[in-house]
Amino acid sequence: MALSPHPAVALVALVALVALVAPPAWGWHREAPTVTLRVTNGGQWGQWGHPEFCPPRSFASGFQLKVEPHKGFFGDDTGLNGVRLLCGTAGEVTSSVGPRGVWSHPESCPTGQRLVAFRLRVEAPRGLWDDTAANAVAAICSGGSLLEGPGGPQGTWGNWSVPCPPGAGVCGLRTRLEPPQRGGDDTGLNDLELYCCG
Repeated sequence: MALSPHPAVALVALVALVALVAPPAWGWHREAPTVTLRVTNGGQWGQWGHPEFCPPRSFASGFQLKVEPHKGFFGDDTGLNGVRLLCGTAGEVTSSVGPRGVWSHPESCPTGQRLVAFRLRVEAPRGLWDDTAANAVAAICSGGSLLEGPGGPQGTWGNWSVPCPPGAGVCGLRTRLEPPQRGGDDTGLNDLELYCCG
């Protein structure tokens, strides 16, 4: 390829090429989070989905849970199947979501507040018995309010994550989800990470 005798024409062509090839930006960038919030009791099955973020300069002020109702002794329960962050008036985001269950009513912080920490209710592995892994999520708002989603009944609450740094708030998430096992024991959502932006 011959170089253009006019450097300005070559620069404009390069910028146009990058604009055509680069994907559109949506949400906070992966470099934006200041802290990743984790808990120690997450389930062991499945793969991590892609991180997803609220639109730029917006924070999660609430969440919804996708939960499969308890199916009884002979059913294969999966418990929690999805977490949806509510980014104020800017929209909502999810990472990997399982096929079972229905979305709960929103759990929201008081006006002007954002999520800053969370914990999971998780059922430990049960061997030959039916496993569900994660069953519910609770979160703390920047003003101290506690939100607890109406999750499944199994498991115990683990410790709280560390909180976001002062002035920061939850801006994204990533979930660990076990895909359907086609005749095996399904668990659905196993673990959750939240991202803080400032």
